[in-house]
Amino acid sequence: MREPTLWIFHILAGIIILIFLGIHMGIMHLDTILTSLGVGYKNPLSWSSVLIRNKALFFTITYILLLGAALYHGFYGLRNILFELSLGKSAQKAVNWMLFFVGLFLFIYGGYAAIAAYVI
Repeated sequence: MREPTLWIFHILAGIIILIFLGIHMGIMHLDTILTSLGVGYKNPLSWSSVLIRNKALFFTITYILLLGAALYHGFYGLRNILFELSLGKSAQKAVNWMLFFVGLFLFIYGGYAAIAAYVI
């Protein structure tokens, strides 16, 4: 029962990545089209645009959601690749814990950066 649940989370994380990465690509790379429609930023890489996005709670939340989804999706995929090597039970357990702690550390670090950018 555990593996199907993890796989469903993997698929959901992929959907979240698709949505929020699409938003990111639209804002950061389709600025000419968006500004002609009256939305978006004239120069999304300018410091003033970066500060405006950092002060918006929407972007802070989406950065954290995208970070969590990308970490889960990537590390679950890496876990499955490593498990295809026919590792023993103890090695699988070690891989699980290693990926969990590395992912947790990266999520805390990235989440802190997103929240710090919002607060400053």
